[in-house]
Amino acid sequence: MRKTKHVVMFSTGLSSAYLAHWVIQTYGKDDTILFFTDTLWEDEDNYRFMSEVSNHLGLPMTITADGRNPEEVFFDHRFMGNFGTAPCSKDLKMKQTVLFVENLRLQGFEPVLYFGIGYKERERAPRIAKNYAHNCLERVRCRFPLIKLYIKGQLNLHNDYYKQVVEGEWGIRVPRMYELGFSHANCGGRCIKGGIGHYGTLFKVWPERYAAQEEMEQRFSKEVNEYTILRRNNEPFTLKQLREEIERKGSQLAFGDLQLDEQMPCACFI
Repeated sequence: MRKTKHVVMFSTGLSSAYLAHWVIQTYGKDDTILFFTDTLWEDEDNYRFMSEVSNHLGLPMTITADGRNPEEVFFDHRFMGNFGTAPCSKDLKMKQTVLFVENLRLQGFEPVLYFGIGYKERERAPRIAKNYAHNCLERVRCRFPLIKLYIKGQLNLHNDYYKQVVEGEWGIRVPRMYELGFSHANCGGRCIKGGIGHYGTLFKVWPERYAAQEEMEQRFSKEVNEYTILRRNNEPFTLKQLREEIERKGSQLAFGDLQLDEQMPCACFI
C-alpha cells in the first residue's frame, strides 16, 4: 500500500499560502509537499513571496516548469484559448502536475492534491477534479479544504482574512499585485482569461506588459488566425481597441467601470 503524500498546489498567491499552512498543521511536514508549476510569466514579487512563505513554513518548495511561457505554448498549438479552455493551463500546469503525480507513484507514494479554491469559486472544484481524474493513469484524489472550512464557519470568505494571517501573524508582505488592484496574482497580470476590467488594470499598472500582450494578440491574428483575448457584448474586442478607448477618455475613464464591465477570475488548473 502506498504512503500518502499531501501535495499543496502552490500558486504563489494568498489562498495557496494559507492552504499550505493548513495542510502542514493537519498532516505534518513530513507528509506534505509544496508544489509550484512555473509558467515563467509570474511577477517577480511572487517569487519573493513564495520564498518567504516556504521559509516561514519550514518546508522547501518543489518547483517544476515545462520550459515555455504561455505565449510560446499558444503559437506551438496555434490556439490561444478562451475563458473555458487554454493550452497554457493544460501544458504548463496540468501536464506538469500529472508527470509529478506519476513519478511519486513510481516512488511508492500516493499523492493527494490540494487546491486553494475558495467558496466563491466552488463551481470550479468538480471540473478540476474531473480533469485530473481523466489525465492520470489512476484516479488521483483532489481536495478543496478552503470551501469546507468556509461552510463550517471556520474561515472568512475574503482575501482580507488570508492577508491578516500572512501579514499580521507571519510578517510576510503579500504579493504586490493584490495591492495594485488585481483580483488574483497569476501570470504577472497577463492571464488571457482576465477580462476587460483586468486588462484595464494591467494597462494602468504595467503598460509595458499590456503592450507586449497587445503585440502578441496582433501577431497571432496575423500569423495564425484572427483572435481577440477580450470580448465586449459578445463581440471580439481587441487590446488595441481597449487601449485606444482608455487613451481617448483619459482621466474621465473610471477603471471601476471597466471592472464592472468584466472582471473575470483566472480559472487555471493551478
